[in-house]
Amino acid sequence: MPSSCLTPRDLSILLPPTPDLAFERQLLDIGLRLIAGIDEAGRGAWAGPVVAAAVILPLDCPDLARILDGVDDSKRLSASQREAALECIRAVALAVGVGGAGPAEVDRDGLIPATRAAMIRAIATLQLQPEALLLDHISLLEVELPQASLVKGDARSLSIAAASIVAKVHRDRAMAALDAQVPGYNFARHKGYGTEAHRAALGRLGVSEAHRRSYRPIANMICPPGL
Repeated sequence: MPSSCLTPRDLSILLPPTPDLAFERQLLDIGLRLIAGIDEAGRGAWAGPVVAAAVILPLDCPDLARILDGVDDSKRLSASQREAALECIRAVALAVGVGGAGPAEVDRDGLIPATRAAMIRAIATLQLQPEALLLDHISLLEVELPQASLVKGDARSLSIAAASIVAKVHRDRAMAALDAQVPGYNFARHKGYGTEAHRAALGRLGVSEAHRRSYRPIANMICPPGL
């Protein structure tokens, strides 16, 4: 198929079957060594935090791709696969950082600013200062480091894929803990996303402090249109 005829949906054929180190190698070639892959989890959820992760991999390790063979875009993996991959990432990574932004911050500042804040917090918790950033679809103008924002970065860059797994597992664990604190919504199961079960729980219990009140489905429950 000629590239000029590709539609956005067709772009999946251009992605590698699993994330690789092509982008990281380009940065290595210009002398950058400590490269943090950054991604988030939970932007589309109705409740709970946005969680971001930053991961610096040992790019000089010749067997890195083989060691991290199970690491992929977190959306492609099952929960058990993500848990196993997280253990592998933590065993090999030079540094791992996690940051978050809660529902009140999302409501106050907006989703994208809150997501950027979570990413900056993740970078701040890294044990090593990165020399460059690879991000999934977002730029951090507040961070004065060389950076590349990649479309579908979690499916293309091994560093970003590793960050996507760290972020997803940490957020899933946070939602399981939230389920115990705010019972009845079954956050441990749907992770705060807009499932029918979640919508039914909202109908029974109303909106909790864990919900993002600026999101239209939740805002409409608080103040129905036309009132």
